[in-house]
Amino acid sequence: MTDFCDTVRALCSRVWAQRTKILALLLVASMLTPQPVEAQFFPIDMAAIVSAIGAINTAITNVIGAGLRNISTALNAVSSVITAIQNYFQNTIYPLDAINRARGIVSTVQSFYDSIRGLVNLNVASATLANPRQLEALLLSRNAGNISQVAGRFTTVYQPVPPPTDAPPAVRDLIDMTDATAQAALKKAIAIDAAADQLMDASDQLAAELALAAPGTAPMIEAQSAAMLVKAHALTQSATAELFRIRAIDMANTGASLKFNADHASDTRRDLTNMFKK
Repeated sequence: MTDFCDTVRALCSRVWAQRTKILALLLVASMLTPQPVEAQFFPIDMAAIVSAIGAINTAITNVIGAGLRNISTALNAVSSVITAIQNYFQNTIYPLDAINRARGIVSTVQSFYDSIRGLVNLNVASATLANPRQLEALLLSRNAGNISQVAGRFTTVYQPVPPPTDAPPAVRDLIDMTDATAQAALKKAIAIDAAADQLMDASDQLAAELALAAPGTAPMIEAQSAAMLVKAHALTQSATAELFRIRAIDMANTGASLKFNADHASDTRRDLTNMFKK
């Protein structure tokens, strides 16, 4: 809109500045045009022509010139309003300095994220024997595709449930439930590690886009970040629920041990009573 106003204003100013030359050109053209002979038409009155041209010049000056000046004034007003709006957006709504500072902060925060990622990926494997090392490698793999291998490796290290000939049903049930909870927690840990890696990758992409985003697109990236944050909270809640399950099974094992002790004490009293009766 500003370019159009400037073009119209420049054209009007050029016509107005060259009005004298245009009138002189019209006068010369009229003088050089072949004139009819007196025998055919009336004689040419040059004074009348000059007077008419002067009247035209006066009309242009008083009528058209005033209109052009009014148009130029209006265009100047429109241009001033547009310039004021542009300045408002550039200096108040989207100031360039603030945008550059925000982009600099994004780069700084990204370096913190890179450091955190390095800490997360530290090698903490500590097992030394063959079977424990294989199980530990699965647990630290951060690969959800390895979850199906956990049961076999777990049984190799922690031994299977004893057969019915070696343990009473209650003990076998307790062992099986404890192993199931332990394996579920280990599998959930692998899945959470894999999901955390994906969230961190998504965070890196959002940070890269935010560093290059225009002010109008920043809210869209912010909405995506908020959605990703909700997913991260859901993942945290899932991990917390798994911790609750582990704690619950631990308390259940403690209660079962007390119950077994009470049963053993009752059996002992009964055996002693029977022995003294004999």
